[in-house]
Amino acid sequence: QVQLVESGGGLVQAGGSLRVSCVTSGLAFSTSAMGWFRQAPGKDREFVATIEAFGEFRSLADSVKGRFSVSRDNAKNTAHLQMNWLKPEDTAVYYCAARRSAYANIYERNYDYWGQGTQVTVSS
Repeated sequence: QVQLVESGGGLVQAGGSLRVSCVTSGLAFSTSAMGWFRQAPGKDREFVATIEAFGEFRSLADSVKGRFSVSRDNAKNTAHLQMNWLKPEDTAVYYCAARRSAYANIYERNYDYWGQGTQVTVSS
C-alpha cells in the first residue's frame, strides 16, 4: 500500500520560511517523480512544484519562483518543499503527490498517489 505523509506545515508570519516534507512508503520512490500542489480556501488546487525521479529536472510555478525550492532524498524516500519569503497568498493546504513515471509533470491528473495535505498559514 502506497502512503504519502506530509509534515512541516504551520503558522508563520509574512516573510518567514517553512519546509514541508513528504515521507513515502510502499512506493518505488527512486523511479517516481514527485509534485507539490496547494489548495487555498474557495479555490481550485494548483500546481506548485515538481521534481523528476533523479532530481535533475525541477519546475516551479511562476508564483513561487525565486522563493520556493523543491528537493528529494531518494535514500530516505522523502521529498521536500522549502518555502522562503512567504506571503499571505501562500496560505493553503499543501499536498505532495507521486507519479508511477520518473518524469516530472505539472498536471495533477497525471499523479497517481496523494498525501493527506498539511496546512500552511501565513499571517500578514
